[in-house]
This record gives sequence, structure tokens and C-alpha cells, in this order.
Amino acid sequence: MSDLLSVFLHLLLLFKLVAPVTFRHHRYDDLVRTLYKVQNECPSITRVYSIGRSVEGRHLYVLEFSDHPGIHELLEPEVKYVGNMHGNEALGRELMLQLSEFLCEEFRNRNQRIVRLIQDTRIHILPSMNPDGYEVAAAQGPNKPGYLVGRNNANGVDLNRNFPDLNTYIYYNEKYGGPNHHLPLPDNWKSQVEPETRAVIRWMHSFNFVLSANLHGGAVVANYPYDKSFEHRVRGVRRTANTPTPDDKLFQKLAKVYSYAHGWMYQGWNCGDYFPDGITNGASWYSLSKGMQDFNYLHTNCFEITLELSCDKFPPQEELQREWLGNREALIQFLEQVHQGIKGIVHDENYNNLANAVISVSGINHDVTSGDHGDYFRLLLPGTYTVSAIAPGFDPETVTVTVGPAEPTLVHFHLKRSIPQVSPVRRAPSRRHGVKAKVQPQAARKKGMEMRQLQRGPA
Repeated sequence: MSDLLSVFLHLLLLFKLVAPVTFRHHRYDDLVRTLYKVQNECPSITRVYSIGRSVEGRHLYVLEFSDHPGIHELLEPEVKYVGNMHGNEALGRELMLQLSEFLCEEFRNRNQRIVRLIQDTRIHILPSMNPDGYEVAAAQGPNKPGYLVGRNNANGVDLNRNFPDLNTYIYYNEKYGGPNHHLPLPDNWKSQVEPETRAVIRWMHSFNFVLSANLHGGAVVANYPYDKSFEHRVRGVRRTANTPTPDDKLFQKLAKVYSYAHGWMYQGWNCGDYFPDGITNGASWYSLSKGMQDFNYLHTNCFEITLELSCDKFPPQEELQREWLGNREALIQFLEQVHQGIKGIVHDENYNNLANAVISVSGINHDVTSGDHGDYFRLLLPGTYTVSAIAPGFDPETVTVTVGPAEPTLVHFHLKRSIPQVSPVRRAPSRRHGVKAKVQPQAARKKGMEMRQLQRGPA
């Protein structure tokens, strides 16, 4: 009898381990328990870590998926998802929890597609960037009378209008010349942003992210940069105008991948709006300043799009399963897009890895850099490109590379140290009382004295 009881308890425990996340809304404590539950179920491929705290002290927890959690593996790209930036836009938060459970379960079931994805990619999932705002929105109850209640953080700040404005600088540089990537932050940036924004910026500095999406609600469309119109304000009126990045075709492709893998986004007609192919340039929809999407592109190596996923910002629990089924394939396909273009390692002549080398693609006015370990990742559409690697103190190297539609092309660079040009040494003239004095060697001076003495004759 005890053996049967033991078997029953074992089966019950196994069922509890593989039980999916229930389709319901998760308050902060539930969210934290869910993340650690996934980690306990899949300890060899997951790690939970915090990137900081909210205004009210809640942790901003991230769940990482990797075959070596906590370690950057050379040539393995880093990708991130950010949910619940606006506290009242809850679907992204729940989708991130569902995705986390799904990745864990499918890896345990040896789904080869998911196994390969986790072995070849380091995935970071931040379910809630604004846990304080979510708690306010969730406390409204089922009637949800306030459309914007909980949108901002606890200080009343919209986090998607809180990043340093780098668009103004890039638009100036495009017109008059200047850097086209990794634009520096103002000296006082830390005092200008909220704790949640500051934590996310530091997170970006800690990892060499290549691809990202942030999840919102209130529409159904895949939005790509730029978000801020080139002419953001004209006579006090916000202007909407298509404002493409140098990587516009690539961004359109990334947005279409999500839209067409989604259950209905690609149809275009959603929530009373129409977006062809279910995608839009952000600035052509409405101009947004100080957004996270543009900041990623202008300050880091990361290409980010914004996913608007539901007409209802805080959908009822009965709709969560349908929404998950509509987004599941799209979430996986988008992660797989990080494996395209070119990647490689930048070495010196002694095979030391070079960090912060600039990778420049001819014809695309936006560069990326190698990470701390010397590896770089440059997302590109299929085609033939001229690519250069440049680092201070080294001669640049340029190659021609063909990119296919599937796996990224491996392109390593070996940079040689520049040989300084040695110019002839010239003696600096001396000055005495403002008059140039001709400097002569000692032997010449002695000979001159002897000649003058001979000319004068004996004393």
C-alpha cells in the first residue's frame, strides 16, 4: 500500500511540475512565484535575476533561457522581450509568463526546434517593466472604468516617454555629419529618468543585445522605428510623417515576420484601424519622443520593434488563452530572426579579441560594434555587402560577403596594428631676443673662431 501511495505522490508531483501556467492575470507575488517555478522545473537552462527595483521597491525580474545560463557564449546572440511597460497594458505580461512555461516544457519534451533555439540563443524575458502601475490597474476590478489608470509608474511618469532623446542628435548628424550609432548619453541622464528606465538602460549596457521587442496593448500592429518624426513639432503641432531608419527594409521584414505569424494581425483591420500587412512605421502613425524603441537603435547594437497586441489594454481572463494561441508562433519566429545576417569575431594579429570595433556596412548609414568578448552581430537581409571592421590603432579590413536567407554568414576580421609614419627629425630653432639664432655644432664653432683669428693676424 505504501508503494502505491509513493507512486501516486510521485505522479502528482510530476503533474504539478509540468502543469502549465493557468490562463489568469498574475499580480506581482504570483508573477514572482511563476518565474521561480519555471526555474525550478528547468534549472539547467534558466536563471532568474533582477535588473533593479521600481519606485515602490518591487524587483524588475528577468527570466533567462540558455544552455549555459549566466554566461555569454561567443557568437551566441542575446535577445530580449519587455512586457508591461505601461502598467495597464497587461497582455504582454501574461504572454511572457506563458512563453516562459512553454519554452521550459518544450525543452523538456525534446522539441528540437525549441532545443535548438535555446542552445543557439540567449533569451532574456522581462515580464513587467512597470509592476507598480500594474498593481494600480489590476486593483480596479472587473469593470475597469479608467482607461489610463495604472499606465504610468508610481511617480506618474510614462516610461515610454522617459528615455533620453537621441533622435534630435541623429537627425542633425544625418544632415550635417556625425556619428550614426552609439550616441552618447547626456552627463545628467541618471537624474532625468525614472528608476525603472534607469534599470533598463543599465541592463542594455550589461548585455550586447541584438534583437528586442517590447509588448503593448490598445491596438494590433507591429510598429518599427523611428517613432519620432523628423519634424516632430511644427509651430507647436505634432507632425506625423514616415521617418525611416537606415535599416528600414530590415525593420519592415522583422515586423512582417511577427504580423504574418500572428493569428490575425496581418489582416490589417483591427480595433477600428487599418495597417497594411499589420505593420507601421511609428512616426507615420503618431510621433513619439523619448521612446524605448528608438533609444535601443541609437544607443546600442539592439534592433527593437514595438508589438501592439490587443484592442483591450487589460483583456478579461477568458480571452487570455485565445490571445496566447494567436501569439505563440509569432513569439517564437521573432526570436529566430536573431539568426540572420552576419556575425563573427574581431581579432588582432595575435588573435586577441577586440572589443568596441566598429562594423560598417557600405550603403547602410548605421554601424554596430563588437561586444566585450570581441564578437559582433549584424542583422542584414539576404544580399551581397561590403563590410569593414575599424578599430583605433589598427588598419581597417574590408571584405565582400554574401548573406543567405537562412543561417547567418560567419565573417571574422583580423586587424593589424597601424605602423606609425616616421617623419625626419628637425631641430627646433632657438630664439634670443626675438631673433633666430643659428645653432652650430661645437666643431664648426671652433673652426669658425680659428678662421676669424687667421684673418685678423697675430695678436
